[in-house]
Amino acid sequence: MLKPLFVSLKSCLGVLSAALIPVALQASSFTFTTINDPADVSLQTPTFNQLLGINDEGVIAGYYGDGAIINNHGFTYTGGTFTPENVPGTDQTQVVAINNVLSSNVYDTAGFSVINATGLNQGFTNVGGAFTNVNGPGSMFTQVLGLNDDNQAVGFYVAADGNTLPFLYNLGTKSLTTISYPSGWDSTSVTAAGINNDGVIVGFYTDAAGTVFGFIDNGGTFTAPTDPLGTNPMFFGINNNGEIVGDDTAADGATEGFVYNMDTNTWTLVADPSASQVPDGFGISGTTLNGINDQGDLVGFYADASGNVDGLLVTPTPEPTSVGLFTAACMLLCAVWARRRRRSSGC
Repeated sequence: MLKPLFVSLKSCLGVLSAALIPVALQASSFTFTTINDPADVSLQTPTFNQLLGINDEGVIAGYYGDGAIINNHGFTYTGGTFTPENVPGTDQTQVVAINNVLSSNVYDTAGFSVINATGLNQGFTNVGGAFTNVNGPGSMFTQVLGLNDDNQAVGFYVAADGNTLPFLYNLGTKSLTTISYPSGWDSTSVTAAGINNDGVIVGFYTDAAGTVFGFIDNGGTFTAPTDPLGTNPMFFGINNNGEIVGDDTAADGATEGFVYNMDTNTWTLVADPSASQVPDGFGISGTTLNGINDQGDLVGFYADASGNVDGLLVTPTPEPTSVGLFTAACMLLCAVWARRRRRSSGC
């Protein structure tokens, strides 16, 4: 009687079952989808849309309008439906961030608004339809750019002396704290742009020579990773897996998006194939990534050849992993074992 090959069928199936446990997958390619609010098309040519935040349910925050030809109008988007979101009593709104907390059946959002007559630019949070203005001390210019699930938001404000300062905001206590950053940066312009549920903050700063650096603030420890893809990297968003999105300047001068993994120190270039490398009428070129959820879905915008700025959703396509390859090998092993069993029994 022929002995089983290496392992029994039962043990092989046991290994196979273990191999089928879901694991995180890495992306080898991406699917690029353009998403523009149809209200913009009816009011303005060329179009100007930006997608800036996405939560784990795939609900997207963004806006249309360029603030010049037409006022900015905020929205959230899901399942093909755009829902307007604008701060009452203001002329312009950009919805920048969205989290996974449902309040009165809507997700919390944050961003900023503008009153045209006075030039007042105020940050805001929206919890269950209740808007709260967020203003830096003595500032006429404040923006909220990042929001997590733990009542924390980040952004920046322009102080009376003209310096741009980063802040952490508590939605529960409605308190704003200016973030202290390393004096060695020699910077008068620091922006906090994203925060995850671990309280890790990302953003960017400009040094005295005008060079831009993306930074990570992990519990008060600041790092500024070196970007091998281009120059002047900016970090705009971070998820709970330590993946950071932003953009930098390519060798040809165009803007290119990227994903940076802070745990593995790896950089992945992400550029929409339809993006134009020539600056359009708004001075925008290439691809910018602004938000990322825990599934690795990305949002941002790109400039196209027609002079439009288009909202962009990027979905990662998973590649085979060692687990997948092992599963395939185990299935082949089981098939060979079963065939030999049949032959030995005369089947």
